[in-house]
Amino acid sequence: MLHITDTGIGMTKEELVKNLGTIAKSGTSEFLNKMTDMQEEGQSTSELIGQFGVGFYSAFLVADKVIVSSKHNNDTQHIWESDSNDFSVINDPRGDTLGRGTTITLVMKEEASDYLELETIKNLVRKYSQFINFPIYVWSSKTETVEEPIEEEEEEAAEKEEAAEDEAEVEEEDEDKDKPKTKKVEKTVWDWELMNDIKPIWQRPAKEVEEDEYKAFYKTFSRDSDEPISHIHFTAEGEVTFKSILFIPASAPRGLFDEYGTKKNDFIKLFVRRVFITDDFHDMMPKYLNFIKGVVDSDDLPLNVSREALQQHKLLKVIRKKLVRKTLDMIKKIAEEQYNDKFWKEFGTNIKLGVIEDHSNRTRLAKLLRFQTSHHETTPSSLEQYVERMKEKQDKIYFMAGTSRKEAESSPFMERLLKKGYEVIYLTEPVDEYCIQALPEFDGKRFQNVAKEGVKFDESDKAKEKREALEKEFEPLTTWMKEKSLKDNIEKAVLSQRLTNSPCALVASQYGWSGNMERIMKAQAYQTGKDISTKYTRTCNLWVTSLTQRNPAELTGCRSSGLDESGLTFPFNTIGLNSRILYLIFLSLVFSMYSLFESRNKMRHMGGYLLTEHVSHFTFRHVKSGLIGLIHILCTFVN
Repeated sequence: MLHITDTGIGMTKEELVKNLGTIAKSGTSEFLNKMTDMQEEGQSTSELIGQFGVGFYSAFLVADKVIVSSKHNNDTQHIWESDSNDFSVINDPRGDTLGRGTTITLVMKEEASDYLELETIKNLVRKYSQFINFPIYVWSSKTETVEEPIEEEEEEAAEKEEAAEDEAEVEEEDEDKDKPKTKKVEKTVWDWELMNDIKPIWQRPAKEVEEDEYKAFYKTFSRDSDEPISHIHFTAEGEVTFKSILFIPASAPRGLFDEYGTKKNDFIKLFVRRVFITDDFHDMMPKYLNFIKGVVDSDDLPLNVSREALQQHKLLKVIRKKLVRKTLDMIKKIAEEQYNDKFWKEFGTNIKLGVIEDHSNRTRLAKLLRFQTSHHETTPSSLEQYVERMKEKQDKIYFMAGTSRKEAESSPFMERLLKKGYEVIYLTEPVDEYCIQALPEFDGKRFQNVAKEGVKFDESDKAKEKREALEKEFEPLTTWMKEKSLKDNIEKAVLSQRLTNSPCALVASQYGWSGNMERIMKAQAYQTGKDISTKYTRTCNLWVTSLTQRNPAELTGCRSSGLDESGLTFPFNTIGLNSRILYLIFLSLVFSMYSLFESRNKMRHMGGYLLTEHVSHFTFRHVKSGLIGLIHILCTFVN
């Protein structure tokens, strides 16, 4: 049997009948009917726990019989007894044993004997009633070492043994002889143990709670030995009133992104009037804030509904909205140094996912983003800081994506930008490019992927005339590349304004994939078993080939393949030109971080070209390292 006793006001006989004897009063008729049906069908009734609120009759899930003894100041002590089918109320034959209050005795079912285990009871109290206003004690035992006087016979035997061992021992002083002799004995001691010794500090005004109290509460509440990065303590009023404390842990929980969006998150615990209700809420916080820990306590939510119905309660949507706003405010207030060194390293990916997923808070989240940029080698920069440093006539935020900062920096797309002093953001995480794509603009400035078309520079009238003259001069070549040589792989060929050292590059259209995005998409397709070949081919058709217009050696190379130096007009001899163009396109693929898209036949053709005299001195002098890598790739494919 399990006994639960309080020292409240108790109940009279009339109140016992009224409150416990009328099933409808407890709102449990549906519960009892459901339980009876399940028992008749041989089903377990344990799953009913929590579906009918905190009704008194839920005791019959684990008990065959419930006995309630109660003493009120205005009546004698009575006993109410029920087996769920009927009840009776009688005078307690034991008389007034309670003084005042109530004792509930549960005669447990055999299959519910686990609830008689002391540790089970303690864990249940700590989980569900840790923060209620009244103290809860459990009658429990512990082993203590105590001093007990030695019996007379034991004392005589000890003295004889001691005398035999050492007759020459100096006699003790008289005052020591007068002291009673004792021995240490381990005994089992029974006493009341306080279970809910942690106070609900969220019920106190925030200004009255010390910083050390927040840290101590967090460690106990979350079972985390590290101090939190930050916390926020607030009371929300309006459509729903609730109190809450939210914490940012010092490190990301293990497996933070495992089963992202589907894995249960039990870091936010919901209380109603200090009674724990549940932590099994998938929508209490958005997915990207799945690292936030805290408590929410409201007096406005109902206790007499199932937890399933509570999850759909309209007030929870209001609570969620306010929790997100307060969380973002808390993150925003973290000091810059601590933000970069601690928070961003642990939870930066979460903020990027938030930009993608949370449209209503996208502007707030964008201000929390940090990226490596060409401005500083190690210190990340916010978008606000980037905009403040923008050049006078710069109207776009430039970014370059790659697997690492080093790869992004060495891209041919960076050459002209860095030479002209433009700052470029480096995107090195797979989620980064998705994040930026979800942001149409920041502070009125649109984003520009430097690996895509659309990068423009201010130029003088003289420079513009020179560029237009070169475009006209090379129009036969670029047209031939687009319509003949590379018609299946590119959308157009143009002379480049963005290259200074590299001979060529492949530029994606505004809606195509950059080399970095192609790598990510192909990796995802490989993991899921999907085929993206159709989409990949369509993307290839949107590539733009850029030939440097500032490299005389390259121009000479094109002419030496059969073009007329005086006019570059059709018809011209294309012998050798296809091989040279093919070499350029393969270099472009490597430089622009795209994968090689052609088959073995063209690989062999390219390999043959590399071993002939058509490879000029310019090729080895300017792109030696890239050529060595390309030969290695080609040999691998040929073999």
